[in-house]
Amino acid sequence: MDFSHVELAAEDLAFRDELRTFLARVVTDEVIERDRQTGENFDETVHLALGAAGYLAGDYRDEADGGFSAVRRRIWELEIGRAHTPWFHWGTTAMVAHTVEKFAAPELLDEVLPGVLDGSVRLCLGYTEPEGGSDVATCKTRAVREADGSSWVINGSKMFTSNAHNAQYVFLLTNSDPAAPKHKSLTMFLVPLDSAGVEIQPLRTVDGDRTNITYYSDVRIDDRYRVGEVNGGWTVLRGALELEHGTFERETRGLQKLATMTEHITLMAEAVDRVAAVAPDDAASHYRLGRGIARLEAALSSPDMYGRVAIAQTMREVSPDLMDIVGPAGALPVGTAGAADDGGAEYIFRLAGPTGIYGGTLEVFRNMIAQQALGLGRPSYAPAK
Repeated sequence: MDFSHVELAAEDLAFRDELRTFLARVVTDEVIERDRQTGENFDETVHLALGAAGYLAGDYRDEADGGFSAVRRRIWELEIGRAHTPWFHWGTTAMVAHTVEKFAAPELLDEVLPGVLDGSVRLCLGYTEPEGGSDVATCKTRAVREADGSSWVINGSKMFTSNAHNAQYVFLLTNSDPAAPKHKSLTMFLVPLDSAGVEIQPLRTVDGDRTNITYYSDVRIDDRYRVGEVNGGWTVLRGALELEHGTFERETRGLQKLATMTEHITLMAEAVDRVAAVAPDDAASHYRLGRGIARLEAALSSPDMYGRVAIAQTMREVSPDLMDIVGPAGALPVGTAGAADDGGAEYIFRLAGPTGIYGGTLEVFRNMIAQQALGLGRPSYAPAK
């Protein structure tokens, strides 16, 4: 019996075919090329079309509330990736919206959620700071409450605020009590990005993606934009981080996406196919391709935080081999005359580095595996004596 194959009911087959037809119509070659040029991983026309068609609401809601079934959600995830949809912004938006739904005042949810579901409102993350790295709890962006308690003044800056220029709100981590221990000094806000004092500056990464640096200079916001309790931001943030890291408890029917970053290694699988089509027909190339494919399959089969590490590490180790197999032409980018595999290997090589950083570095995840799965102690970074 092939346990990897799911027999689809007629209505699910119809859903798949309808979705494929829809994506073929809206995710055009021009959309994909524009996304490659801008590095934004977002296209507003596509996003709004998906919202208008009800797909965003279907993905956001649980099946009991009218959302996708487990089978349709898996179809959705696979077809979105296969169509090369500029898509990563939606995962962030949905994650923040779910957190707002859990912790924020009802009036804030009423302001945000309808636009999230129709695609007109997008949300981004404001965690990392220029000097903070992966330890977001060292936050220095300062939030000071006004004397009457009705509003706050925010000052600081954030790195890697991806898609802030396409978003309407930023889910902002602030320090509201510098004298308190670092996990008890944090307060979360959903800050409107059109507020006076917000500045967004572009930053391009080595893989061509666009992210941003955002600055907050005397940004005044109403207290209703606070998410969770004052100085209770770590409780709010912890659930959002679990969603981002892919370490939350999953449903058990076996159809869920195994790990975060599977979209990235799917791109690598396509690059392997293209390299295999033009690789030299000799034993060394066969061996190296076979080794790379075996690593790829193992990474694709690894769940949760283990998969997060396996995917990024596999991409980092196999992508140089793919370039080397096809020789100097493998170092040419997409759209360049003479690129051996239409630039696929070169792009994956550049993508592999940031994949080990997005959503938390590999070192963070390895520490999580050591402590949470293996029961080891906290790492010590003190100099050896």
